[in-house]
Amino acid sequence: MNSTQLAPSVSHSFTMQLQYPNQVGMFARIAQAIGERGGDLGTVENPVPDAKVMTRGISVRARDGSHVEEIVAAVRNLERVKVVQVADRVFRLHAGGKISIQNKAPITSRDTLSMAYTPGVARVSSAIAEDRRKVWQFTVKANSVAVVSDGSAVLGLGDIGPEAAMPVMEGKAMLFKQFADIDAYPICLRTKDSEAIIETVSNLSVGFGGINLEDIAAPRCFEIEKKLQRRLDIPVFHDDQHGTAIVVLAALLNALRLTNQKPDQLKVVISGAGAAGVAITRMLLSAGVRNIVICDRLGIIHEGRLTDLNESKLWLARHTNPRGARGSLADALKEANVFIGVSGPGLVSAKMLKRMAPKPIIFALANPTPEIMPEEARKAFIVATGRSDYPNQINNVLAFPGVFRGALNIRARQITEEMKIAAAHAIARCIPPRELSPDYIVPSVFNSQVVTQVAEAVEKTGRKNGVARNGHRAAPGRNGE
Repeated sequence: MNSTQLAPSVSHSFTMQLQYPNQVGMFARIAQAIGERGGDLGTVENPVPDAKVMTRGISVRARDGSHVEEIVAAVRNLERVKVVQVADRVFRLHAGGKISIQNKAPITSRDTLSMAYTPGVARVSSAIAEDRRKVWQFTVKANSVAVVSDGSAVLGLGDIGPEAAMPVMEGKAMLFKQFADIDAYPICLRTKDSEAIIETVSNLSVGFGGINLEDIAAPRCFEIEKKLQRRLDIPVFHDDQHGTAIVVLAALLNALRLTNQKPDQLKVVISGAGAAGVAITRMLLSAGVRNIVICDRLGIIHEGRLTDLNESKLWLARHTNPRGARGSLADALKEANVFIGVSGPGLVSAKMLKRMAPKPIIFALANPTPEIMPEEARKAFIVATGRSDYPNQINNVLAFPGVFRGALNIRARQITEEMKIAAAHAIARCIPPRELSPDYIVPSVFNSQVVTQVAEAVEKTGRKNGVARNGHRAAPGRNGE
């Protein structure tokens, strides 16, 4: 699908500062010019008028950069309208970074300074030196997460480097704070060497209660996560894998309630054998799905391809495709109940969906352009994407804040598979059965119950799994004892 067919998005929004004669009908001409070019008029600031000239800022949503230029040019061409300034709202939001550190106690006197720093701090450091477990009680460790990336697989942009990954990691830190009151810190590393990443993260882990790995390319991400979890006594969670898998399972659980099916009755086709595809496969197998077919760029993964598969795809070949199917993605979709796409744009057509079983469930999660647009998949029973401008957004923010909140509350040593599955069930339960519909199978990211329910489920399961250091719940944002 080309950009001219995409709807305007806030991700390409901009503000124009305009001056025009203070006359009736002038603003209507401006709005008409924007609308005729397919722009979506947003906030209109109150004007600053004088006797002859009106000065006003307006925000507009566009499809992409070239569309922005087209709209601005159209407004510039209006007689007696002056475009004073054009500002990209997205870049303005990121100016100077999106996060900061604040003191929890103001330093307003010598007494406070002496307690927070020298000489009083020496007593606290000595107490921790005598019993290192007290670091959880008297430092930020109990409520801190490191968001770590090497910039090798950032969003749909690919290997763009650690500096370019920083805005994404800052955004992740914002979400941790906003939704779960967790202090998260972006750490982008200038190396793609797995051992160097493992050593660096291991050494800096002292000040954190958890490690969130982000946007590290497969298959290195599997090795890095596995080795770090073996070395560290705090949770190591690769969100591109596990966050995605948790929300996919939650969405599928609610979808199956609408279709009256059981996991073991399904044929599930997954397009994409990277980090997310592998994690989703593992989670669906744990949830009882038995017939899963995985496709990569060369088609269906099967045991006949063992010689050309990497380690993670070898695992897929040996644990999926129980009927030995071969061929293309189109072949895989024959009689499938569920399609899950974590691959690339436009890989599935409406014609291919006709080969699926009745009431097909489509999770097309490639971003920003999914494997098939919802408009093309209108014959499907349920369609979900990763986009916020369509129903059923499968977004990792439904999972990772609550998962880490629960893990930090019990000072967990790791996040087990059972804790992830419990998180998925908790997300699914946030929608009451009477409210479920084909357009509403996942709760809103702004549903305040999601983090609470997920955290409680993770805590309870973590205690059962024996990975909790304490037996009670610490208050969010505080270093509980």
